[in-house]
Amino acid sequence: MLKPLLLVAIAMVAFAANSLLCRMALAHTSIDPASFTAVRLSSGACALLFLSFVLKHRVLTTGPYKNLWQGLKNNANLLGGLTLFLYALCFSYAYVSMSTGTGALLLFGAVQLTMISFGLASGERFKFLQWLGFILAFAGLVILLLPSASAPPLLAGVIMVAAGMSWGVYSLLGKKSSSALLATSGNFVYATVLCFVLGVVVHFMIGFNLVLDTKGVLYAIASGVVASGCGYAIWYSALPLIKSTTAATVQLSVPVLATLMGWAVLGEQLSLQITIASVMTLGGIYLVIKN
Repeated sequence: MLKPLLLVAIAMVAFAANSLLCRMALAHTSIDPASFTAVRLSSGACALLFLSFVLKHRVLTTGPYKNLWQGLKNNANLLGGLTLFLYALCFSYAYVSMSTGTGALLLFGAVQLTMISFGLASGERFKFLQWLGFILAFAGLVILLLPSASAPPLLAGVIMVAAGMSWGVYSLLGKKSSSALLATSGNFVYATVLCFVLGVVVHFMIGFNLVLDTKGVLYAIASGVVASGCGYAIWYSALPLIKSTTAATVQLSVPVLATLMGWAVLGEQLSLQITIASVMTLGGIYLVIKN
């Protein structure tokens, strides 16, 4: 049990760092959402392909693959690349038009609905204390985020819900993966190809000029290589070891961790309300995992 918990903990820290980097880039630099998404996914793809190549002798032993390309093809799939692309793109565009609290509530609400519904439909069940823990964790999340939430524009809200559902599906696909590194690498390659299509559509067909801000690009690369690429590979390593319902619930810790990182890195204030909400969320997650 220690291994999956450690993998999940590392993945959640990576997700929180990703949230922080995205917020810093899109709120404090002039990089546009399409460019941020393209740099984030393509840099993640390059890093993962390099890592797969370096470790090719090890990763190829996870299946009957003649070469690295076959290993990528057999573990990744177009649906994985598409849902990863949609999540990253919708996340970036939606956050431009809404507050952090509103975005997180919509995003994680959609993730919970998608993954828990699938888990229950597949025969997974929460015990009484696990339901209590989930309710406690979600209530803590609402207390944490609601003060900064405001009614978003309808289109932005729909886009953020689409991001949450896409991430939920992407996470569920990870439960079938036999090689987390090969699956994540291949999915990032598929998503990067879709980014090039997006760039052509945005620039040439819509006529929107893409903006590449130096600091924004650096944030996007850090997000892509470390928080997204490595973080998602670790997440895919953990997913086959835990239930879909548990995988959904532990992700409620991400806003809490992101808030703590904002305090440590950006000097944001920690209030009594944030402290109580964080204890509720983490305590609820503990009840789900323990039982």
